[in-house]
Amino acid sequence: MTAAAGRPQRGGLSIGAVLAQLRTEFPDVTISKIRFLESEGLVRPARTAAGYRQFTTADVERLRYVLAAQRDRYLPLKVIKEQLDAADSSARVLRAVEDGPAAPQRMSRDELLARSGLDAASLAELEQHGLVRPGLYDQDALQVATTVRELAQYGLEPRHLRPFRAAADREVALVEQVVLARRRDPRSRGRADEVVRELAALSVTLHTLLVKIGLRDVPGGGVPPR
Repeated sequence: MTAAAGRPQRGGLSIGAVLAQLRTEFPDVTISKIRFLESEGLVRPARTAAGYRQFTTADVERLRYVLAAQRDRYLPLKVIKEQLDAADSSARVLRAVEDGPAAPQRMSRDELLARSGLDAASLAELEQHGLVRPGLYDQDALQVATTVRELAQYGLEPRHLRPFRAAADREVALVEQVVLARRRDPRSRGRADEVVRELAALSVTLHTLLVKIGLRDVPGGGVPPR
């Protein structure tokens, strides 16, 4: 084992320590395998100033997920990476919801087009189907536009995404009903913002789980049991 592989890292796990943890469940895993998974973007350990890898507990769990998906479900790395990227995206949304709304940083229409890679006709179509509000161009609008552009690579056009808009509107309406009902109770009026954040986080979690469960019946969409 090389020094880089075995040297303990302050604040993190060395690749050798990670190997020792994984081998109890995956006897065939090697340091070369872990390095390969890193090169494919399945795990992204931090690096010290000297270039040594520093793995976190979350990195180890991520590697465990990848290895189990390959061994138990025979999933290709491309599919596993897509699943992990989707989970990461959901986690970012949940963190943003739990942190509360920040003051939106507006941008011009031209800036939105330049940063998202959309053309004017495509943005107009997003606005037509209610995916982006005309004139309300901020970071959220940019993320929506970028996501829609990536979905278009799979043949999904804005008109296909109207169910997402409709589902979001129904969830917002449901949250609004709960908040309005609580405001009529003097004991709950001061918690309106907190209630909105909690309900939003729960609704995102439920939506993500339902989609994940539904994808189990789609070829290549299954998730290995934990």
